[in-house]
Amino acid sequence: MWSSKDVYYISDSTGILATSIGQALICQFPEISFHEEKFPFIQTVKEAKKTLNYIKKQSGGRRPLIFSTLMDPKIREVFNAPEVELFDAFELFLDRLENCLEAKALRVAGFSRHIDSVTMTKRVEAINYCLSHDDGTKVDEFDEADVILVGVSRAGKTPVSVYIATQMGLKSANFPLTKEYLTKYNLPPGILQNIKRTIAFTTTPEVLHNIREKRYQGSNYAKLSTCSEEIQQSERIFKKHKMPVISTAGKSIEEIATQVSQELGLSKKPANLGEKK
Repeated sequence: MWSSKDVYYISDSTGILATSIGQALICQFPEISFHEEKFPFIQTVKEAKKTLNYIKKQSGGRRPLIFSTLMDPKIREVFNAPEVELFDAFELFLDRLENCLEAKALRVAGFSRHIDSVTMTKRVEAINYCLSHDDGTKVDEFDEADVILVGVSRAGKTPVSVYIATQMGLKSANFPLTKEYLTKYNLPPGILQNIKRTIAFTTTPEVLHNIREKRYQGSNYAKLSTCSEEIQQSERIFKKHKMPVISTAGKSIEEIATQVSQELGLSKKPANLGEKK
């Protein structure tokens, strides 16, 4: 068994899809250490050859893994070399899908679904809303939010909120439960009147302590006892208002965002946003 392996994500677009596929697969092998690099926007044979030479030099004959979403067969063929292990998403799925659908795929790089101007405008509005309603800002405007995230400081609200806005095109706001609300077991009116669109975040005292300690080492704010007390207080608030609760401990941003959309039934709505490769 390999103790470590080099992994490269190659794409003629952003590389998001290649990276997502590869990471979803290699995470199933926690006993192996992976060194990962991404090469987006490989759009010529010359760029492909240059990238392959770099990979072979870096990996030194250790047969690195390459996860590819390259569309152009000439560019893709460059990476079909004996020194590497190529896993090509479109070669694995697209030919079979063409047969199933009895139709030819476009086989063009870029968006899997092109975003029209209306959808793009919606996404931009969602991002702007998220940034201007972060960390409890403008609670009186929470009526406009599609999603409201609530939890103690450093429970993961902001990164998930940004992901929901940028990747899902939803207006996301978040609110930190400070001492003022934790000790009174209460929430501001802007959240209470939108409680059906509010999701509560919790975590473990140990995880919260480690996160806070990295930025505010030795502070009372970062103490394990403080973290434990705040989590207990916040969970009493969540129970009082019958809020759906998601634990963020040990989970990726994508996983948490998916759970949020499932809790609010957003995953059942038809998708109208394009996704980048």
